[in-house]
Amino acid sequence: MSARSDELIGQATYAVGRALTAGAADAVASASWGRSLDFAWREGKLEKVQENTSRSLGIAVYVDGRYSTHGTNDLDPARLTAFIREAVALTRALEPDPFRKIPDPALYEGRSDVDLDLIDPSLVTLSREERLAICARIEERARAHEDVISATSGIADGHGISARVSSNGFSGSRERTSLWYGAEVTMREGETKRPEAYRWVGGLHRDGLPSPDEVGDEALRRCVTRIGAGKVPSVRTTMVIDREAAAGFIGRIFGAMSARAIQQKRSFLAGKKGERIASDVLTLRDDPFVVRGMGSRHYDGEGIAAKRRTIVEGGILQSYYVDTYYGRKLEWEPTSGSASNILFQHGEEGRDELLTAADSGIYVESWLGGNANPTTGDFSFGVRGRLIEGGSLGAPVSEMNVTGNYLDILQHLAAVGNDPVPWSAFRAPTLAFEDVQFSGT
Repeated sequence: MSARSDELIGQATYAVGRALTAGAADAVASASWGRSLDFAWREGKLEKVQENTSRSLGIAVYVDGRYSTHGTNDLDPARLTAFIREAVALTRALEPDPFRKIPDPALYEGRSDVDLDLIDPSLVTLSREERLAICARIEERARAHEDVISATSGIADGHGISARVSSNGFSGSRERTSLWYGAEVTMREGETKRPEAYRWVGGLHRDGLPSPDEVGDEALRRCVTRIGAGKVPSVRTTMVIDREAAAGFIGRIFGAMSARAIQQKRSFLAGKKGERIASDVLTLRDDPFVVRGMGSRHYDGEGIAAKRRTIVEGGILQSYYVDTYYGRKLEWEPTSGSASNILFQHGEEGRDELLTAADSGIYVESWLGGNANPTTGDFSFGVRGRLIEGGSLGAPVSEMNVTGNYLDILQHLAAVGNDPVPWSAFRAPTLAFEDVQFSGT
């Protein structure tokens, strides 16, 4: 544990003590520190630098069957004591809520101490010169076409530490670093059209990421392939979703898996546990112990000890996300109120093999807005991508819509690729769906 982690633990412990002295029955405090630095590079020079350093403390107090949360950036002991005293006094004026109780300490037990490797020391000391060199290299590669109008590259890194202490025995801290870099590219197409594309990659560690050259090349390639994009006739066909777009599609169903949505009758998955919600090729696992995983953790936002869980097995819904509050309302055992790393059970084929198997259809590279209704499962998304012609990528398409209902379309999931996105907490691979409705001309 670092000296700063010890300091944050101390601040959270102090806050809990002050809350109990002021009359709270229980309290949970979280103290955090963070630093981030963003560079934007354009036309061969540094365009913007933004640096943020923050400290904060949040506290939840339980007073006479009442509950409230409060936050402050002023950590001076005298002013913090007064702040917490007032918070306890204000809480006494609220209506009682019998379901608001501090988590059962039994939920803290069994916390893993496995090394998740969430800190890259080289990012803490990353120099200005290194940042500028990465930005310059990405922009150079992204501009390597005569029709490029503009290319803006950037790099962002961060370092954060948080600590959590409760009055009923929880104490823990976590620390992580992160690095992201990429570019946005705009090209000239005729007199009026200006196709755009971007490419950003990131992770908790620098090593293992694509090189700046690869990132700049990919940003440019994506922009070039969008030249000539337009609508095609409406069609019901195969949809293959790029792995970087798949998370945005499948991830929408997770809101309907929460106990909160179910209790409030805003979930199309209510009552579906143990039932088929997708084809048998869909298996999703929540794994908080992925080494260097973006969502990895030893405990969740309530201090519940992290555990591996199966969410969907062979298309059958196995588990919901249940926090302590809505778990009490539903009389369900808590699991966790939020996801960590979502892993797909992979198929044996990559993107190119899935395109070959599809033969014809539409390859979705990104979404152009849209919405999904967590209560009904209905969705409608704008699509940007390519035609699939003869098993290969063909002409670009844009401004089309894909519509349907999740309980229907998930039954049409035909194949799961073997190429998950390595830098995402939602590690989606390429996905192929059969018999999907697209609206175009």
